[in-house]
Amino acid sequence: MIISEQWLREWVSPKMSTEELAHQITMAGLEVDAVEPVAGDFSGVIVAQIISAEQHPDADKLRVCEVSTGDGSVQIVCGAPNARAGLKAPLAIVGGVLPGDFKIKKAKLRGVESFGMLCAEQELGLSDANEGLMELPDDAPVGRDLRDYLGLEDKAIEIGLTPNRADCLGVAGIAREVGLLNNLSVCEPVIEPVPASVDDSLPVELLAPERCPRFVGRVIRGVDITRPSPLWLREKLRRVGLRSIDAVVDVTNYVMMELGQPMHAFDLAKLRGGIRVRTAERGEKLELLDGQTVELDSETLVIADHEKAVAMAGVMGGQGTSVSAATTDLFLEVAFFAPTPMAGKARAYGLHTDASHRFERGVDFTLQQRAMERATGLLLEIVGGAAGPLQETVSSAHLPARPDVTLRAARIPKLLGFELDGEEVERILSGLGLGVTATGEGWLCTVPSWRFDIAIEADLLEELARVYGYNRLPATRLSGDLVMPARPEKHQSVSALRRHLAARGYREAITYSFVDPKLQKLFDPGLEPVALSNPISADMAVMRTSLVPGLVSAVLRNTKRQQPRVRLFETGLRFLPGEDCLKQVPTLAMVITGSRFAEGWNVDASAADFFDLKGDLESLVALTRASDDFSFHAARRDALHPGQTAFITRDEETVGYVGALHPSICSELGVQAPLYVAEITLSTLLEAELPVFAELSKFPEVRRDLAIIVDKEVPAEALLRNVRASAGTYLTDLTLFDVYEGKGIDPKRKSLALGLTFRDSSRTLSDEDVNEAVKQVVDSLDKNYKAELRG
Repeated sequence: MIISEQWLREWVSPKMSTEELAHQITMAGLEVDAVEPVAGDFSGVIVAQIISAEQHPDADKLRVCEVSTGDGSVQIVCGAPNARAGLKAPLAIVGGVLPGDFKIKKAKLRGVESFGMLCAEQELGLSDANEGLMELPDDAPVGRDLRDYLGLEDKAIEIGLTPNRADCLGVAGIAREVGLLNNLSVCEPVIEPVPASVDDSLPVELLAPERCPRFVGRVIRGVDITRPSPLWLREKLRRVGLRSIDAVVDVTNYVMMELGQPMHAFDLAKLRGGIRVRTAERGEKLELLDGQTVELDSETLVIADHEKAVAMAGVMGGQGTSVSAATTDLFLEVAFFAPTPMAGKARAYGLHTDASHRFERGVDFTLQQRAMERATGLLLEIVGGAAGPLQETVSSAHLPARPDVTLRAARIPKLLGFELDGEEVERILSGLGLGVTATGEGWLCTVPSWRFDIAIEADLLEELARVYGYNRLPATRLSGDLVMPARPEKHQSVSALRRHLAARGYREAITYSFVDPKLQKLFDPGLEPVALSNPISADMAVMRTSLVPGLVSAVLRNTKRQQPRVRLFETGLRFLPGEDCLKQVPTLAMVITGSRFAEGWNVDASAADFFDLKGDLESLVALTRASDDFSFHAARRDALHPGQTAFITRDEETVGYVGALHPSICSELGVQAPLYVAEITLSTLLEAELPVFAELSKFPEVRRDLAIIVDKEVPAEALLRNVRASAGTYLTDLTLFDVYEGKGIDPKRKSLALGLTFRDSSRTLSDEDVNEAVKQVVDSLDKNYKAELRG
């Protein structure tokens, strides 16, 4: 955003230098990036008028001009094509200095003396225009210093606004800030309603009111576009970085830079029927003002007549209804477009315009009528014509809601660190445009229509600190009530889980919450992920429903960099789509590949397998001191090997899974070695049982080993659960120490060797006690699983 200092001082003029003003604006949070002069450094240039222009006797492209300087006349040899009698133009007299330290001297061109130089805008450092002499208005005073006449002792101030401060994308907004910072009133231009002198109007329909809830239009007949924009208008636009096009475009640009409201003018004769603000039809095409033709998607808002789209709403007008020198009747449009649907629309077509820049950030939704009256008055003054009635079409239900925000006086010293007088608080808030009502605890504030970034109490506190001055905030010691937080033993910390996995050779990874849609579908085809409206890139376009795709991608990057053994884990959120809202589930994911142990001369070099990862999971489960509540069940899951996949349950509820990545997916991703993944809901690992002290027994323990033959389909875990349930209170330890299939065993069965350890804390167990417990176990296994003791 570039503003002219002189233009700003027409609204509010604090008694300070340009440098002080720029510093003040920066300290208020509107960072000034640059301050540049609006014209080149020159002197000795006056307003002159060509009295006569004759052909040079020895040069076809030169003219010999007699030029009035106000107190006499001089002879100038000039090659500009527009040099003509009666023209008023800048004249650099002998002794003058142009930008680049170019000194003007008496010269002789093709034998004819020249006593100065008539100048183009480029030669004065005003713009890049060098097609001819700079043409000054007919009422320009001959002989007056050009810098004084044009007010060129001015500076262009470039402000790097943050996206939340769309209210400052106009001189009015910056002036409001400067007035508040200096406790000065702002002298806004008087904008009188323009009475209708013709009855002509166009019907307007809002077919997408949630995206365009307010549309203001007006017909102006009998305009003369051939009339040039006045010099003051062209100069103001030049100083804020805009090029003069024609009077109509210049006026709409002027209103946008002054008030912050974009607007557009259509050639009325080229419109068919009325105006319809609607979404585009899929495949509908529109030729834009810049000459390119775009194919519109169905999410793009357009302004259309009864036949076709005539403008991309809030971005750019169409070539087919553009204003030209032959235009005699105009239709002016000023609208409010909701910022959220506008976000990213221009960029989707490779565009970025002044209008889209403002509408994406939020334009004052009450400004449209005022902007229309301002533009109408300027147009009638410059190009003539007769204005029709102002037409406003509005859907009040779809206008932005501005909820009141409460500011508690007690929060000011608590969050800002110092006391602020109540009168000063009210002065600042009122100066920002808020409606302020004192309450018992503080103030109730009504947010103005131009501030889309104020919604909560913290926003008001930030405004107080900003306007009061960050550099004025006192340096104070932080203080607070330090309360020791409760650390219940039933709650396991995430840090403890991380340390545990790190001790087992894992490294923590942090991956993006956004993943490639193709990768997401590969791992979790049953869920439709939430797509991002404005993704960083095509391979980060959806929210992850699992942490595994990100970890697998990390494994691939590591293995491609000669890392043969990779063990990673991550804690983070999964984003699961729901009926009413997005469900965020804290999750722990793990992945391993490569050898079981780190390389060494004294370790086994075998590859890791399913049971290595399962064992690491079981060690995590053990931290909860509730291992008996967890179980692993063979299962099937997309993307995992059907023979090496298990669901993890706690109290019969599925909380995670562990398994080997399916060979077909390994092949598609380029994974060379078997890769094992696991994912478990984090909350289940954080819920632990209270530790309970048990006195150590001084009596000996008794161990009995059993070899049980059962069907192959019977899970070992089911047998272990059955043993624990039937062995009685003396059982203190149970171990599965062997599994055998082969010679001497029915091919449909397997042998499991169990070690049962018995002990009592009050006495030495007798053989009868142990034999009875073993018998109960054998009978129960026989009854429930047709198990046999192996002979």
